[in-house]
Amino acid sequence: MTATDDTSPRPWASLTPDEQLCLREAYAADPFCLTGTCSLEAKTAHFTAWLAKRGVTFSEKDLHPRQSR
Repeated sequence: MTATDDTSPRPWASLTPDEQLCLREAYAADPFCLTGTCSLEAKTAHFTAWLAKRGVTFSEKDLHPRQSR
């Protein structure tokens, strides 16, 4: 996979706010969305895996982007 390959994963932080919102809305509407847990680690891991299937990378740093600077 090359940097110009359209199938390269896109970092969450590189998405526009509208793209991020669309993905969050799609995730919330997905019947396989992880529910019933208070574990932030479990929620983050599930969201990360869900996004990976859609060509987007996500990490815990993306939870608090302003603090990552």
